[in-house]
Amino acid sequence: MREAQAFADQAAARLLETTAWREAQRVALYAALPDELPTAPLQAAARSAGLAMLWPRVEGARLEFALCGADALVPARFGVRCPPAEIPASNLTAGDLVVVPAVSFTREGGRLGRGGGYYDRVLGSLPMRACSVAIGYDFQLVDELPIEPQDMPVDMVVTNAGIWRRVAA
Repeated sequence: MREAQAFADQAAARLLETTAWREAQRVALYAALPDELPTAPLQAAARSAGLAMLWPRVEGARLEFALCGADALVPARFGVRCPPAEIPASNLTAGDLVVVPAVSFTREGGRLGRGGGYYDRVLGSLPMRACSVAIGYDFQLVDELPIEPQDMPVDMVVTNAGIWRRVAA
Protein backbone atom coordinates (compact mmCIF):
# COMPACT_ATOMS: atom_id res chain seq x y z
CA MET A 1 0.00 0.00 0.00
CA ARG A 2 2.80 2.39 0.90
CA GLU A 3 4.54 1.64 -2.41
CA ALA A 4 1.32 2.26 -4.37
CA GLN A 5 0.94 5.64 -2.66
CA ALA A 6 4.55 6.56 -3.47
CA PHE A 7 4.01 5.64 -7.13
CA ALA A 8 0.77 7.63 -7.19
CA ASP A 9 2.55 10.65 -5.74
CA GLN A 10 5.30 10.34 -8.38
CA ALA A 11 2.82 10.04 -11.27
CA ALA A 12 0.76 12.95 -9.96
CA ALA A 13 3.88 15.13 -9.66
CA ARG A 14 4.71 14.38 -13.30
CA LEU A 15 1.19 15.24 -14.49
CA LEU A 16 1.15 18.45 -12.45
CA GLU A 17 4.23 19.64 -14.36
CA THR A 18 2.45 19.44 -17.73
CA THR A 19 0.88 22.23 -19.71
CA ALA A 20 -2.27 20.09 -19.91
CA TRP A 21 -2.67 20.25 -16.13
CA ARG A 22 -1.76 23.93 -15.86
CA GLU A 23 -4.26 24.88 -18.59
CA ALA A 24 -7.07 22.60 -17.41
CA GLN A 25 -10.29 24.35 -16.49
CA ARG A 26 -11.77 21.20 -14.94
CA VAL A 27 -10.47 17.69 -14.35
CA ALA A 28 -12.38 14.45 -14.87
CA LEU A 29 -11.01 11.85 -12.47
CA TYR A 30 -12.05 8.37 -11.42
CA ALA A 31 -12.11 6.69 -8.04
CA ALA A 32 -9.38 4.08 -8.36
CA LEU A 33 -10.10 0.43 -7.74
CA PRO A 34 -7.65 -1.48 -5.50
CA ASP A 35 -5.59 -2.69 -8.50
CA GLU A 36 -5.37 0.79 -10.07
CA LEU A 37 -2.93 3.59 -9.32
CA PRO A 38 -4.52 5.70 -6.54
CA THR A 39 -5.92 9.02 -7.76
CA ALA A 40 -6.02 10.68 -4.33
CA PRO A 41 -2.93 12.84 -5.04
CA LEU A 42 -4.64 14.22 -8.16
CA GLN A 43 -7.82 14.86 -6.19
CA ALA A 44 -5.84 16.82 -3.60
CA ALA A 45 -4.01 18.77 -6.31
CA ALA A 46 -7.27 19.61 -8.08
CA ARG A 47 -8.82 20.83 -4.81
CA SER A 48 -5.72 22.89 -4.05
CA ALA A 49 -5.77 24.43 -7.54
CA GLY A 50 -9.49 25.20 -7.30
CA LEU A 51 -10.28 22.90 -10.22
CA ALA A 52 -13.80 21.51 -10.42
CA MET A 53 -13.82 17.71 -10.49
CA LEU A 54 -15.99 15.53 -12.67
CA TRP A 55 -16.52 11.86 -11.91
CA PRO A 56 -17.76 9.06 -14.19
CA ARG A 57 -20.81 6.89 -13.77
CA VAL A 58 -22.33 4.34 -16.09
CA GLU A 59 -25.73 5.22 -17.48
CA GLY A 60 -26.96 2.41 -19.72
CA ALA A 61 -24.31 1.81 -22.39
CA ARG A 62 -22.57 5.13 -21.89
CA LEU A 63 -20.30 6.80 -19.43
CA GLU A 64 -21.42 10.19 -18.18
CA PHE A 65 -19.71 12.62 -15.85
CA ALA A 66 -21.06 14.58 -12.92
CA LEU A 67 -19.57 17.57 -11.15
CA CYS A 68 -19.03 16.93 -7.43
CA GLY A 69 -16.42 16.38 -4.75
CA ALA A 70 -14.92 12.99 -3.99
CA ASP A 71 -16.83 12.94 -0.69
CA ALA A 72 -20.12 12.73 -2.62
CA LEU A 73 -19.20 9.48 -4.40
CA VAL A 74 -21.19 6.37 -3.55
CA PRO A 75 -20.54 2.65 -4.15
CA ALA A 76 -21.93 1.31 -7.44
CA ARG A 77 -21.54 -1.81 -9.58
CA PHE A 78 -18.30 -3.77 -9.29
CA GLY A 79 -17.22 -1.72 -6.27
CA VAL A 80 -16.68 1.43 -8.33
CA ARG A 81 -17.45 4.68 -6.53
CA CYS A 82 -19.36 7.21 -8.62
CA PRO A 83 -21.63 10.24 -8.28
CA PRO A 84 -25.15 9.48 -7.07
CA ALA A 85 -27.96 9.62 -9.63
CA GLU A 86 -29.40 12.84 -8.19
CA ILE A 87 -26.32 14.83 -9.27
CA PRO A 88 -26.98 15.88 -12.88
CA ALA A 89 -24.63 14.87 -15.69
CA SER A 90 -22.27 17.48 -17.08
CA ASN A 91 -20.90 17.44 -20.62
CA LEU A 92 -17.15 17.36 -21.11
CA THR A 93 -15.98 20.59 -22.72
CA ALA A 94 -12.90 22.20 -24.26
CA GLY A 95 -10.36 22.81 -21.53
CA ASP A 96 -11.24 19.65 -19.58
CA LEU A 97 -8.48 17.23 -18.63
CA VAL A 98 -9.85 13.68 -18.69
CA VAL A 99 -7.88 11.18 -16.59
CA VAL A 100 -8.51 7.65 -17.82
CA PRO A 101 -7.82 4.30 -16.15
CA ALA A 102 -6.23 1.42 -18.04
CA VAL A 103 -5.25 -2.17 -17.48
CA SER A 104 -2.26 -1.55 -19.74
CA PHE A 105 -1.13 1.04 -22.25
CA THR A 106 1.54 1.87 -24.81
CA ARG A 107 3.83 4.87 -25.00
CA GLU A 108 1.92 5.88 -28.15
CA GLY A 109 -1.36 6.30 -26.27
CA GLY A 110 -2.95 2.93 -26.93
CA ARG A 111 -4.83 1.60 -23.95
CA LEU A 112 -6.53 -1.55 -22.85
CA GLY A 113 -9.47 -1.00 -20.52
CA ARG A 114 -11.70 -3.49 -18.76
CA GLY A 115 -13.58 -4.42 -21.90
CA GLY A 116 -16.77 -2.36 -21.79
CA GLY A 117 -15.66 0.31 -24.27
CA TYR A 118 -17.07 3.08 -22.05
CA TYR A 119 -13.95 5.23 -22.11
CA ASP A 120 -13.37 4.53 -25.82
CA ARG A 121 -16.76 6.07 -26.56
CA VAL A 122 -15.92 9.07 -24.36
CA LEU A 123 -12.51 9.53 -25.98
CA GLY A 124 -14.04 9.28 -29.45
CA SER A 125 -16.38 12.18 -28.68
CA LEU A 126 -14.12 14.53 -26.70
CA PRO A 127 -14.35 18.14 -27.83
CA MET A 128 -11.33 19.84 -29.38
CA ARG A 129 -8.90 21.22 -26.82
CA ALA A 130 -9.89 18.67 -24.20
CA CYS A 131 -6.94 16.49 -23.22
CA SER A 132 -7.03 12.81 -22.28
CA VAL A 133 -4.39 11.14 -20.14
CA ALA A 134 -4.03 7.53 -19.01
CA ILE A 135 -2.39 7.27 -15.63
CA GLY A 136 -0.96 4.15 -14.11
CA TYR A 137 2.02 2.17 -12.93
CA ASP A 138 5.16 1.87 -15.03
CA PHE A 139 4.75 -1.93 -15.14
CA GLN A 140 1.49 -1.43 -17.06
CA LEU A 141 3.42 -0.09 -20.07
CA VAL A 142 3.70 -2.58 -22.92
CA ASP A 143 5.26 -2.34 -26.37
CA GLU A 144 2.04 -3.15 -28.19
CA LEU A 145 -1.60 -3.95 -27.64
CA PRO A 146 -4.27 -5.56 -29.83
CA ILE A 147 -5.91 -2.36 -31.09
CA GLU A 148 -9.35 -2.55 -32.71
CA PRO A 149 -10.95 0.23 -34.82
CA GLN A 150 -13.20 1.28 -31.91
CA ASP A 151 -10.23 1.61 -29.50
CA MET A 152 -9.42 5.28 -28.96
CA PRO A 153 -5.93 6.43 -27.93
CA VAL A 154 -5.23 8.95 -25.19
CA ASP A 155 -3.20 12.11 -25.74
CA MET A 156 -0.74 11.33 -22.98
CA VAL A 157 0.39 8.45 -20.76
CA VAL A 158 1.74 9.23 -17.28
CA THR A 159 3.32 6.74 -14.89
CA ASN A 160 5.49 6.92 -11.84
CA ALA A 161 8.49 6.66 -14.21
CA GLY A 162 7.68 9.05 -17.06
CA ILE A 163 5.40 10.87 -19.48
CA TRP A 164 4.73 9.92 -23.09
CA ARG A 165 2.78 12.10 -25.50
CA ARG A 166 0.99 10.78 -28.53
CA VAL A 167 2.12 12.24 -31.81
CA ALA A 168 -0.96 13.01 -33.90
CA ALA A 169 -0.93 11.33 -37.32
